[in-house]
Amino acid sequence: MLDTAKSGPARALPPVVYLPCVEHVRNPQDAVVEYRRTNDHRVALLVYSALDRLQSCCGDDQPWVVCPTTMLAPLMQAVPFDLVLLDVVIPDGHRGFAGNTRPRHTTA
Repeated sequence: MLDTAKSGPARALPPVVYLPCVEHVRNPQDAVVEYRRTNDHRVALLVYSALDRLQSCCGDDQPWVVCPTTMLAPLMQAVPFDLVLLDVVIPDGHRGFAGNTRPRHTTA
């Protein structure tokens, strides 16, 4: 876990990360990043260090966008979040995407 208030969102992360999205989109500019609320009510941005980790942690049908780590700071300004969680496993019952026929990924 990386608390962005103490160290900034780009520290200790790979050069690019994979972000879970709310739905599949054709145009990366239309991607809506998925945020999670923690038990203590903070807003978390989930990031994954590799596509295979996102798929194993969130499910094969999870929509995603690849993002340079340097873009996390502007993302935080646009949609504030309290912390960044790296490679977190989402239990099956808490995975939000049921799958559909849209493209399986989005790239930025």
